[in-house]
Amino acid sequence: MTFDNIFLYLRTELNEYMRTLIENATIVNEGKTFCASIVISNGRITDIKRPKAQSCTRNIDQYINAEGMYLIPGMIDDHVHFREPGLTDKATIHSESRAAAAGGVTSFMDMPNTNPQTTTIAALKEKFAIAARESLINYSFYFGATNNNIKQFSYLNPRRVCGIKVFMGSSTGNILVEDSEALDNIFSVKNLPIAVHCEDGDIIAENTRKVTDKTGGNPPVEYHPVIRSNAACYKSTKKAVETAQRLGTRLNIMHISTREEIGLLYNADYKRITAEVTPAHLLFCSEDYKRLGTKIKCNPAIKSRADRDALRRAVNEGYIDIIGTDHAPHLPADKEGGALTAASGIPSIQFSLPAMLSLVDEKVFSIETVVEKMCHAPARIFDIYRRGFIRKGYFADLVLLRPDSPHTITKNDVLSKCGWSPFEGETFRWQVAQTWVNGECVYRDGVINEEVRGKRLTFRQ
Repeated sequence: MTFDNIFLYLRTELNEYMRTLIENATIVNEGKTFCASIVISNGRITDIKRPKAQSCTRNIDQYINAEGMYLIPGMIDDHVHFREPGLTDKATIHSESRAAAAGGVTSFMDMPNTNPQTTTIAALKEKFAIAARESLINYSFYFGATNNNIKQFSYLNPRRVCGIKVFMGSSTGNILVEDSEALDNIFSVKNLPIAVHCEDGDIIAENTRKVTDKTGGNPPVEYHPVIRSNAACYKSTKKAVETAQRLGTRLNIMHISTREEIGLLYNADYKRITAEVTPAHLLFCSEDYKRLGTKIKCNPAIKSRADRDALRRAVNEGYIDIIGTDHAPHLPADKEGGALTAASGIPSIQFSLPAMLSLVDEKVFSIETVVEKMCHAPARIFDIYRRGFIRKGYFADLVLLRPDSPHTITKNDVLSKCGWSPFEGETFRWQVAQTWVNGECVYRDGVINEEVRGKRLTFRQ
């Protein structure tokens, strides 16, 4: 046994017998907000005590007074691009899991457009091996679908893989399913969720031609939502919904961005078709390109104020189920240019929770809704084993929030390897004070515990 293995074994043994008490927290969980204390032992929540209950301080090794603070389940981000392997100049699993921990995210599901792409079993195993060594938080990975790799699906363990990702029509990279027969075969899979990126490539190509003719071939970023238009999103999402309804697919539509797409969800099979929105599409609109430029360029594009407001209503009305970040780091040089040349993608995981809580302050959402969409819903929809809720017996993935603590984001705050954030200069009233992963404190008041390692998520048990 190596020294590292001995150290890990001893640390695990010590953690097993250590009991932590988080006392007097305002807990937000399953639609309710209440004061209670939590006991953690062996990485799990072992007790939840209301204020008038008998004291649970016996045999406590670590005591945390959380009076005046909010305790929520750790966020589960169903949509990240941590860039490893192959694109590690932009980000790594280690660097982005650090940023995630500082932002209150305790579990992530990573997308397949890395290098090599996660479209083979060997590539999938490599990513799991990297995460086991490097990730400070819990993890899983999507398997990428192509026009001709469906035979590989039979080797996927539905208890160990979060889902299959399908790029329909258009995206960055070259993972693209454009063959109708292949799409039907993929959507016929019953034992894994299908997650889709929906934009129609033909419409985007035609819009690109029109815009370049109009602008002389170098359109500014304000034309991004004109090129990647509402019509492009609607046509592709409509095809995905209709195909899923015909074949009984367990479908999750990623990053809804238009008011027209929301209409497709009204009559969707509620139990089998769900939808995600990103914080960027809830926070920004096309008016913000003048202020932030390519920093908010992403696919699908951030669109009009009317679209943004419709997405907010859809979250509150239950038509949109999950808020996932689509965290996608790029180096600053990659973001130079305009609508056709600047890279699409926003690094957002570290500040998404404070940003969403700013919308709570603005009365756009309730704090219970934010917890439902960022913690509970991903656990429920992906059927994640014993995570996403504050319940006895569940893994102690927890976030302690400090309200009424205004902080203006600076470049020095950014932990993502790319070194920048569209939230620089923004002042948020809420701060993540502490983050626990499997009962271990991985982040506390600006300090990362580099010894913590997350676990592989399990599903459908």
